[in-house]
Amino acid sequence: MDTKESKTREEEIEHVMNERLPEDYETSQPQRQPEAKKSPNGLHKVLPLVIIVMGIIVAGIVILGLGNSGG
Repeated sequence: MDTKESKTREEEIEHVMNERLPEDYETSQPQRQPEAKKSPNGLHKVLPLVIIVMGIIVAGIVILGLGNSGG
C-alpha cells in the first residue's frame, strides 16, 4: 500500500520555496525548546584524544610494517 503523498509540480515547487524561507526569530521561542536547555555532551572533549590515539596506532602500523603482506 502506497501512502506517499502525491503532489503536482507546482505544489512541490511551492513546498521547496517555503522550506527555503528563513526562520522568523522574532516569533520563535528557542528558550522553550528542550534541546536548547540541554548541556553539551562531553564528547567534544574526548574526540581530540581519540584522533591522536588512532593516529599513533596507524603510524605504528606503517612504521613497523604490520600492514605489509609482501614480506
